[in-house]
Amino acid sequence: MKYTIDPGRKRPSVNFIDSIVYSRKPDLDGNMLDLEMSIMLQNGNSEMRLAAGSEGEDRKKYLKPAILWVPGGGYRGCDKNLMTAECEYLVEAGYVVASMYYRSSAQAKWPEQIKDVKTAIRFLRANADKYEIDPDRIGVMGRSAGGHLSAMAGMNTDNFESEEWSEFSSQVQAAYDMFGPVDFVALMEADEIAMKDPNHRWKTVEDTHAGAIMGGDPATMKERAKSACTKYYINPKMSPMLIMHGDADPLVPTAISEEFYQQICDAGMEDRTDLYILKHAGHGTPEFFQPETKKIVVEFFDRYLK
Repeated sequence: MKYTIDPGRKRPSVNFIDSIVYSRKPDLDGNMLDLEMSIMLQNGNSEMRLAAGSEGEDRKKYLKPAILWVPGGGYRGCDKNLMTAECEYLVEAGYVVASMYYRSSAQAKWPEQIKDVKTAIRFLRANADKYEIDPDRIGVMGRSAGGHLSAMAGMNTDNFESEEWSEFSSQVQAAYDMFGPVDFVALMEADEIAMKDPNHRWKTVEDTHAGAIMGGDPATMKERAKSACTKYYINPKMSPMLIMHGDADPLVPTAISEEFYQQICDAGMEDRTDLYILKHAGHGTPEFFQPETKKIVVEFFDRYLK
């Protein structure tokens, strides 16, 4: 049978570029690690534009805002490409989406993880031309541990900078925190209560995800953990913040996101933060990638990056 159809162009084609080294950093044993990211972007036929001589002064109209995806994994490790398929909707909405690997708690202790995130942001700016990114429109988002790191990056402070790509800014114009453990002290205290159950998965605070990333003397761990709490960095330069959390999250209490939202409001910046509590949603369950939630995310980034 012979058919002639007109499928049209209802969606763009998407390119995927993997194994992009954005940094080289040592682990705890001094071994150098290649820290990589992958990038998804619309196929804009830049080669055809170059061949047609339409690059140059017209190039800026092809630049797109970028969003850095920061994976979760309890700081124990992360797979930069595990959730890339779920982020394709953002590429279709007109964004370049980069997904990064950062050092685990077994490879480096706090604050090296947020340094990795800020280095990745600066790398995107340094290579904006190559990936057709508008360097003035960069957002960040992540789930769980990645949500915490995204919220920290969204504070736009001068803390936790590395020397790489130092001529470029690590500031972001929007941040999306998905059920991030943004208050390590509160999380440690909640874990201490849970550990009264002899069947609990952890026996000491040092065993917990937060304890593993902090490391060092257990006697000073809670005090040192304050340096990883976003509430101490809320300031007028912080980016607009979208927060989502499930009301049935068994790992990160919903109250942690509720308190973070309230702390931003109490600082007089309620106009730049939105909190959504997702009914029946657990820790990273499918509710976070339904059409209704995706629409909220796209509208948030469109508001501040387009």
